[in-house]
Amino acid sequence: MKTVRYVVLVAGFALGATSSAEAQLIKLPKIGNTTIQLPKPPTTTAGRTGSVSQEEAALGLKEALTQGISKGADQASKQDGFYLNKLIRIPFPQDAQRVATTMRRLGLGSEVDRFELALNRGAEQAATSAKPIFVSAIKSLTFKDVWNILSGEKDAATQYLKRTTTTQLVSAFSPIMQQALDQTNATRYYSALVTRYNKIPLVQPVNPNLNEYATGKAVDGLFTLIAQEEANIRENPVARTTDLLKRVFGSKRS
Repeated sequence: MKTVRYVVLVAGFALGATSSAEAQLIKLPKIGNTTIQLPKPPTTTAGRTGSVSQEEAALGLKEALTQGISKGADQASKQDGFYLNKLIRIPFPQDAQRVATTMRRLGLGSEVDRFELALNRGAEQAATSAKPIFVSAIKSLTFKDVWNILSGEKDAATQYLKRTTTTQLVSAFSPIMQQALDQTNATRYYSALVTRYNKIPLVQPVNPNLNEYATGKAVDGLFTLIAQEEANIRENPVARTTDLLKRVFGSKRS
């Protein structure tokens, strides 16, 4: 029978209730053969029932999220992590798409392809700085945040990270992305394409901000990968590589 990760997460959290007599319970619909009861958020996190405390349940969620996010960030930062992933591959800037179209029509498609490869290589280099930012956000999760993620929508963790890390990510990515674009020659290739295009008679000149575009797309791509990992956390069984994960997530199956 399929193991539903969300049930595992909720079950682990439910084990943190102060006691069956003290906790106010919310009964959820039956999933498979298991009916889960969630404790309403208490005013303290010091309670313990059985072998798993509320604090341990929260730590378990943080550890699971850290593993998933680390996997997504590592995937993005590998060679071709962006370029060969259709979900996050960064295309020629939309605002300058007519440049690419015109260059291909003039037989310069290879130069457009070279630029797009360099652009995605830049994103892959910059992605190496993402993991510590996300991990910091996870470590700062409060008990209320944990509750909202466990009882929220299927992308609650991703939405939380978007709210708490987007500004920091963009700020951190911008100089790193510029350096990466320069190192991969994306800046030079792009400048050459735009300059050549703008010299064509009667065309409307274009010159969108390449760094801003690449930074935004790279951040969007990382959140796409994180959303995939969150879905995996909620829906699929995973290897529990630490004692804490085994204690918190190993006791319930559907």
